[in-house]
Amino acid sequence: MSVRGIYTSVNDIRKRVFAEVAKLSYNYKEGDLREMELIPYRVIPGEVGTYRESIFLERAIVKERMRLAMGLNLRTFLEHSPVSTNAEDCVKPEKYYEPPLINIIKFACHKCPDNVITVTDQCQGCLAHPCKEVCPKGTISIQNGKSHVDQEKCIKCGRCVEVCPYGAILRMERPCSKACGMHAIGSDEYGRAEINQEKCVSCGMCLANCPFGAVADKAQIFQTIQAIRSETPVYAAIAPAVVGQFGPAVTQDKLRDAFRKLGFADIVEVAVGADLCTIEEAADFVKEVPEKLPFMGTSCCPAWSVMAKKEFPEYADCISMALTPMVLTGRLIKKEHPGCKVAFIGPCAAKKLEASRRTIRSDIDFVLTFEEVMGMFEAREVDLSDLQKDPVFAHASGDGRGFAISGGVAQAVVNCIAKTNPDMEVRVEHAEGLDNCRKMMRLAKAGKLNGYLLEGMACPGGCVGGAGTIQPIQKSAMAVERNKKGSEKQHAYDSEYSSLLPRLEEE
Repeated sequence: MSVRGIYTSVNDIRKRVFAEVAKLSYNYKEGDLREMELIPYRVIPGEVGTYRESIFLERAIVKERMRLAMGLNLRTFLEHSPVSTNAEDCVKPEKYYEPPLINIIKFACHKCPDNVITVTDQCQGCLAHPCKEVCPKGTISIQNGKSHVDQEKCIKCGRCVEVCPYGAILRMERPCSKACGMHAIGSDEYGRAEINQEKCVSCGMCLANCPFGAVADKAQIFQTIQAIRSETPVYAAIAPAVVGQFGPAVTQDKLRDAFRKLGFADIVEVAVGADLCTIEEAADFVKEVPEKLPFMGTSCCPAWSVMAKKEFPEYADCISMALTPMVLTGRLIKKEHPGCKVAFIGPCAAKKLEASRRTIRSDIDFVLTFEEVMGMFEAREVDLSDLQKDPVFAHASGDGRGFAISGGVAQAVVNCIAKTNPDMEVRVEHAEGLDNCRKMMRLAKAGKLNGYLLEGMACPGGCVGGAGTIQPIQKSAMAVERNKKGSEKQHAYDSEYSSLLPRLEEE
């Protein structure tokens, strides 16, 4: 179960680190990054540790968090150097992420048990002991009136867990590993979590579910602010999942004022790009399924798209080649404002990886999550309860805004096809979470989804469950639904930008 939506000490430390990095960038004077040495003492003040047994360990972890938030690489216990070592590398506004994007701060890892069957104190030592009877390997014995699991013999089948009438036997799983739909997290020689980067698709679910805050991703907070402080205008492309993320006071009609207070030139909603993506995918589906392709998968979620192509390479052509809403919006902004820079503001860690591809760098300059932007608001001391109304969001359709929730992308495409090809029946299958997406692809591979439109979302609930979100998933989904229904235009084919689509695709 995810702890998102519950404000914890992990969230608090992350926000304070983001805020301090934002302050550092807003106040930066050429060549002077000495302030970095003081930040850990502001984030973790005092003489006694609050969160861990050692205040020195707490500050060491903050130092690595700070480096990642500035887009720098992690250091290990073996490296003895100031926190500001090589920090000048992050000053360049055009700096891109160096892999890996998702990192484990090893000395913050709790070495959680991973896939261990354990008997708790709730064991009543019952006469029936069904746990012992169902164990296929004779793993369970009765010791001192209680059940005992021999870990050397246990094959982790979980049958004892299922039959215990008291629920006294549990399967202990490392939270980050359990959340990883790519099964990319194992253990190093010391029992600490370790990411297999060959498998990782940067969905960030490990980051969102680690209760010790040991997993963190790199950020471009510093670089974005440096660009804002330059003479080049920076536009914020706001993802549809933004509704309610910055609190109830920051309604859609107040977002423009909020982001201008951070220094952005203006904002554009990515739902406009979602409308264009819908039109493109609808046309591709009608043209290619089932004559050329057995099925078609949507393209907007980069983690799902990479997983499908990586694990099912023979069906890579079945994943839509349509440009994602983020890219289409970036191109649209740069067409209207030549020479500007674009920062995508959204819920997604994987979008950082997508934007770092060489083919996309010219369209999107920076990617920030909602959580990182909240740190920027803190740094600028923006009063989010005192913002001016400006109804800027009037161009996108309800279908485009619905991209943020599971099932929304497929529904938008179906609605578009119903307009252009009213006699065509479109069957849909959608999945959220990479494990479920994999199951969906296996069905497609078996020929059970021929003629279908497949929508994959790496995060629970869709984009509203992304690693960079702030509020509870269900609350976000409801807010997006309300925003969708309140849209002046309901369908993507009503987009006023549709005539530009061919030119945007060619660029």
